[in-house]
Amino acid sequence: MSDLVVHRATLADDVRRIAVVADTHSAPHEGTAAALAELAPDAIFHAGDIGDLAVLDALREVAPLYAIRGNIDTRADSLPDVLVVDHPSGMRTMIIHIGVYGPKLRAEVAKRARAEKAQLVVCGHSHVPFIGIDHGLYVFNPGSCGPRRMHLPIVLGHIDFAPTGVKLAHVDCETGKAWSPP
Repeated sequence: MSDLVVHRATLADDVRRIAVVADTHSAPHEGTAAALAELAPDAIFHAGDIGDLAVLDALREVAPLYAIRGNIDTRADSLPDVLVVDHPSGMRTMIIHIGVYGPKLRAEVAKRARAEKAQLVVCGHSHVPFIGIDHGLYVFNPGSCGPRRMHLPIVLGHIDFAPTGVKLAHVDCETGKAWSPP
């Protein structure tokens, strides 16, 4: 993992909601735009496997975008493999495409996140929406809002900042409603 390109960013002071997408694979679900409009995010994270980079242009029209490349993004040379993002609240997020093995953080990802002093790891790749804690770190996979893979839902995530804390949640792109595992 030492040869990964790492970038850093700091969010604006007024960022209270971040939409989180991943695995769009060139074809975000038609409900993604409506879900994003309803969320009205202050920023968007894309956790890789973008596909056609025009997807990023559409997301930039909604809110400032912070994106990494995934394993299919061979033409996304300007994007990092890892992005470390600081929020004014003091929370540091590390975004990496392949971050988990099942519900567990990969050991090398946990080690890098601790070295970066991140509290939250955002990842994609599996298409499986997930919120959990592993290795003392919060783990958030927004799932996929791209083409359906097997029986998995078509969802995106959001991170909300409030004086009482941080909330992680998912939205079903097909219904526009909150999503949680069955």
